[in-house]
Amino acid sequence: MQINGVIVTLPKEIKLLIGIFIVVLSIGFYTGLLFVGETSSANPNGIEEQYLGNEHDEDVEVMRFKKSEQEMLRLVHNHVLSMAIIFFLLGVLVAITKLPNKFKLFLMVEPFFSVVFTFGGLYLLWNGMLWMKYIVMISGILMTLTFTLSVFIVLYQLFQKKPV
Repeated sequence: MQINGVIVTLPKEIKLLIGIFIVVLSIGFYTGLLFVGETSSANPNGIEEQYLGNEHDEDVEVMRFKKSEQEMLRLVHNHVLSMAIIFFLLGVLVAITKLPNKFKLFLMVEPFFSVVFTFGGLYLLWNGMLWMKYIVMISGILMTLTFTLSVFIVLYQLFQKKPV
């Protein structure tokens, strides 16, 4: 079964449904990024402080305490499950776009690795592997870039005219 480029041949009602889904999904995704920016200053030291606390520094504006194991397990569990569903659904949509196969495969598979490295890395950081804050930052950036590129490709191809 050939699925490369099927997205442009879908009925307009399905295209509208997919388009609305992608927009709402993106609002949720980018709102989460705003939250990350607010809580961790979007830098490696801010990430470390968010999960390991800063109570040793008396001059901080906002006092943070080390997350409990229950909080960390809940965070990892919730994010891995929800991101797996998000990237599976987005991957299915990328699968029906018209792209070179290797590039398409990268967009479909990479986010799953980034999810594991990002949220597994947060847990390892919390357990004392302080260098994981850099892995978390890099994998989070890569996950965001992949998400953004996939969304743009799906939306662009979604509203192309059907070939005659």
